[in-house]
Amino acid sequence: MIELVAGAVSLAQWRAVYEGAPVRLDAASAPRIADSAAAVARIVARGEPAYGINTGFGRLATVRIADADLATLQRNLVLSHAAGTGDPAPVPVVRLMMALKLASLGQGASGVRPETVALIEAMLARGLTPVVPAQGSVGASGDLAPLAHMAAAMLGVGEIDTGGARLPADAALAAAGLAPLELGPKEGLALLNGTQFSTAYALAGLFDADIAFRSALVTGALSTEAAKGTDAPFDARIHALRRHEGQIAVGDALRDLMAGSAIRASHREDDPRVQDPYCLRCQPQVMGAALDVLRSAAAMLATEANGVSDNPLIFADTDEILSGGNFHAEPVAFAADMIAMALCEIGSIAERRVAMLLDSALSGLPAFLTPRPGLNSGFMIPQVTAAALVSENKQRAFPASVDSIPTSANQEDHVSMAAHGARRLRDMAANVTMVLGIELLAAAQGCDFHAPLLSSDALEAVRARLRGDVPMLAEDRHMQPDMEAAAALIRSGAIVDAAALPLPGMVA
Repeated sequence: MIELVAGAVSLAQWRAVYEGAPVRLDAASAPRIADSAAAVARIVARGEPAYGINTGFGRLATVRIADADLATLQRNLVLSHAAGTGDPAPVPVVRLMMALKLASLGQGASGVRPETVALIEAMLARGLTPVVPAQGSVGASGDLAPLAHMAAAMLGVGEIDTGGARLPADAALAAAGLAPLELGPKEGLALLNGTQFSTAYALAGLFDADIAFRSALVTGALSTEAAKGTDAPFDARIHALRRHEGQIAVGDALRDLMAGSAIRASHREDDPRVQDPYCLRCQPQVMGAALDVLRSAAAMLATEANGVSDNPLIFADTDEILSGGNFHAEPVAFAADMIAMALCEIGSIAERRVAMLLDSALSGLPAFLTPRPGLNSGFMIPQVTAAALVSENKQRAFPASVDSIPTSANQEDHVSMAAHGARRLRDMAANVTMVLGIELLAAAQGCDFHAPLLSSDALEAVRARLRGDVPMLAEDRHMQPDMEAAAALIRSGAIVDAAALPLPGMVA
């Protein structure tokens, strides 16, 4: 059970929620939530204009709403804003979004009642996940459309994924013994305003990138062995002089992965080569820079996930309601762009290593890593697939944060585009995962040609793990199952686990 201590949830805890762990809000949040709801009641009783409580929304903020219509105002807000489109967001992402919203509301600055928070908790506990169309947010004024679909499901409108079926929301709630929510003043706006959709997708991309990054250290070291590359560029003294923390950490990791290798020892003397290609030699510099960027993005997302991005905000100690711009997802957009660039480069340099291994003039290995080139094509086309995936990621890596388009009759005249900037990350990570799976196959095949020489204990454990699922390619065969099996080992973290070394990453 992950207990969300509002404002102090770790990335590791968010990852556990993403991976399906049960979740609840820390009990210490209850007084803050109650105080905030009571403050809203007092603000309503004063009768003064208060945005989102007794006024319209966006450009309609100047329209005053009568007290008798305040509940209708909130319901209308939710239903009118549930205007998303596209395929549903994946259940793990929506669950993470709900948990992020729960933690935000738990800080007592949004004015929602305890029963509203309790319904989100109950839906998470019972595996009731709103069906949320993934397209339609521009990442400012909150992720309005996606969060509106979540809120609509709480009202019994729309659909809910129950884990085994998609049901009308009212039927799914009833089957779980839950009643649809009747919104109080401010509550619809509190549920809709916020960056939780963008942040959930960005965190999901970060978690996938973390696995890909550490796997790429392993496949990169194995490729170095397959090419009989030198570990001299991983010498700690080189990286200490440049001082970048990521570069130092990657150099250490690659050196540890290759420690004790008989393959490396076999060409330590009298090797005519002076320097390896950049894809081998510059791994600490490229992957180290990617690590620094990913860690920076992780820090930004950790802060965002623990913040309150609602508007307006309720300050119960003074009964004040203040309008601001915490809903603007620019930090998430920047973080997502950083993750996208890092993913692009991780895949790019890995594909170059695959291409190098297939080129006998560079690697000294049989052409296309097949014992009988010509009759067999070996890894010729898997490298083409890797190139296609890398090129696709390059196109997707263009920054989303540099775009903006005005909305709401120019009231919301600058937006972050964080939502689609974050949405692309899971697909980009999937592309990198397949590229790394292809590299794993190619590097292991290259090392097979060095028998009876063995690599390090860590890398031999990795090869053994792969060979448990995929045999050496002696003759051409249907390649896609091999590629899928290798990518599955990358995706699951099995390759990193097999290496059994503390490899650097961004999520503890």
